[in-house]
Amino acid sequence: MSTQSPRIRIGIDTGGTFTDVVAFNEATGELTTTKTPSTPSNPADGFINGIDKVLEMLGTDQDSATITASDISAVSHGTTVATNQLLEGKLDRLGFITTEGYEFVLEIARQAVPDGYGNSYFWVKPDRIVPADLVKTVTGRMDFEGNEVRPFDEDEARKVARWFRDQGVGTLGVNFLHAYANPAHEQRMREILLEEHPDVIVSLSSEVLREYREYERSMTTLVDAAVKPKVSSYVKNIHERLDAYTGTDKDSKLPFYIMKSNGGVLSADEVVNQPITTVLSGPAAGALGAGLIAREAGFDKVLTCDGGGTSTDVTVVVDGEPALTTEGSVGVYPSKIPMIDVVTVGAGGGSIAWTTAEGQLKVGPQSAGADPGPICYGNGGVEPTITDAHVFLGRIPPHLLGGEIPLDADAAGRGISEIAAKLGLSTEKAATGILEISAWNQANALRQISVQRGLDVRDFMLTTFGGSGSLLACTLVDILDLAGVVVPLNPGNVSAFGLLTVDVKNDYVQTNVARDDGLDIAEVAGLFDRLQARATEALVNEGFAPERHQFDRSVDLRYFGQAFEVRVPAPSGTITREWADEVTRAFHAEHRQLYGYDFADASDQHVEWVNVRVSGIGPITRPELRHIASAEGAPDKSERAQTAVRPVCFDAEDGFVDTAVYWRESLLAGDTLEGPAIIEEFGSTFPLHPGFTARIDASGNIITTRSNRQEAGK
Repeated sequence: MSTQSPRIRIGIDTGGTFTDVVAFNEATGELTTTKTPSTPSNPADGFINGIDKVLEMLGTDQDSATITASDISAVSHGTTVATNQLLEGKLDRLGFITTEGYEFVLEIARQAVPDGYGNSYFWVKPDRIVPADLVKTVTGRMDFEGNEVRPFDEDEARKVARWFRDQGVGTLGVNFLHAYANPAHEQRMREILLEEHPDVIVSLSSEVLREYREYERSMTTLVDAAVKPKVSSYVKNIHERLDAYTGTDKDSKLPFYIMKSNGGVLSADEVVNQPITTVLSGPAAGALGAGLIAREAGFDKVLTCDGGGTSTDVTVVVDGEPALTTEGSVGVYPSKIPMIDVVTVGAGGGSIAWTTAEGQLKVGPQSAGADPGPICYGNGGVEPTITDAHVFLGRIPPHLLGGEIPLDADAAGRGISEIAAKLGLSTEKAATGILEISAWNQANALRQISVQRGLDVRDFMLTTFGGSGSLLACTLVDILDLAGVVVPLNPGNVSAFGLLTVDVKNDYVQTNVARDDGLDIAEVAGLFDRLQARATEALVNEGFAPERHQFDRSVDLRYFGQAFEVRVPAPSGTITREWADEVTRAFHAEHRQLYGYDFADASDQHVEWVNVRVSGIGPITRPELRHIASAEGAPDKSERAQTAVRPVCFDAEDGFVDTAVYWRESLLAGDTLEGPAIIEEFGSTFPLHPGFTARIDASGNIITTRSNRQEAGK
């Protein structure tokens, strides 16, 4: 029997309603999961409560050695602090310093209209992230190659610094023209700011995004600056509480990682310097965890659906890798950083149902959140929500978290009946209507991430997770004609599980525009070397020995005359002319895949190289998915797994029908169920609709398909 001391790695995902926790015992390979209510007034309380709860569940290991906080070896955290701040528009006063003559770059912006002109006749540009009166300029100019055209005016820079100090503006973004090619002027501006305005918080475009396009670089820099104070305060508070909790001394802090939007993690100390990298922290972890689980189940084409209390996040995962983009945004703010391509819709468990003045039923995007929450929580909520509809229809039990949070189905019904009366409907029809609208909202988001990007949604399995992610899964299959659904074990904790599968990752980019017929191979090689050196330094600072370092290279290319680029992987190895030709061929193929054509055979159409990129990766040990026991030779599922029969309404026309309820932990590999049925577990519920078949695979996933459709995958 092993005498190895337990080393516990913990993943914690803080959502609007619940904080999800997964603990990985590196000595035994065991995973332990739990949930605890979030504490919006101070998220650190819910964070520590979650660790307390999971350690209590761990109890003792097989050697009867008590597991305590001192056995925690690392913590990875997914947070929505930056996301929520941007979505809610709660930004402190922010200043902007740019090159003389470019003070209106934010006002000019781009000629882009959301959803196309057809649906946006009355669209008005949102307020700028920095009002015009808080934009200042400084004389000085670099050209696109980084050569100084006009010297930097230090006297003018000092006047600007003093002006912001006297105005009480303590957070600034700095973006000088062509700073991506030469950051010297920006770096000097920061030095002057710190001399004249010592308490200022500054973000430089050359450090946030060393890439051309002035508007996008300005916005990305300002978003970084805007979230820096709050993210820094939040991370510092959590880190101090965590160190105090684990008894870690100042000289050997417990490794504490924050999930990044790009699918990697970064140490909390470094996140303070790169807060913008966390804007899609939570959704990124969920997409990675769900993609890994689905691939292990035998499905390589997956749409993920992460349903929480406030919203639902969807993305595409192919061969276990989520789609990435650098053209994303959070709310109305474009953020040109590498991020997992996520579409978010306001359709979570707490989304509020309401009627318009014209008598139409709407659902979301407003949410009851965790406080007061849905009516059925009994915490003062008065507006019916998606959760209220589910509990009234019997699709979820009259409690959450195994009885920890009781739900009042009668109160939920009374709230829905008020809306039903306005619409002239029965309470059952109003409740099913609320869920149908919510399902269509989610389906439209799934179409946006798939059909609108050239993918045939019928080829994809849907992986549902999050506390509410699986509640509408069967309806989504019907709406989109999906291949089926994968519901992982402990779906409410998939994002927290994903945090334990994520490597440390840093991205570096450098713009260097050159046509293929004039490409300087030595210059390209030098750029990659410099970016890799920066990545290496960061990985060493994160504690990774050089022999463990991994690097991914990529290049942004376009046809000469095009305005935007296509990113293609760049092979490892020595950079030669043959290497460049291989990258170009990959670009032609990717362009054809995306747009249906290419110019590979056109001798008069040149390829233009725009950006070179390097990602530095520090690999971690991932937990393995364990197999569950087989149903072969075990008592029938109705004897060992069925816990009750209760009335459930799947269709308002059919009304309530007596439906078998199963406890998921008692279902074994090879079990099959025919709908209607309800499958419950600690943190989630899966309603299996009539006409659907579910089977339990070797890892405990529920694989669900239409009964009359050939089963997809394994």
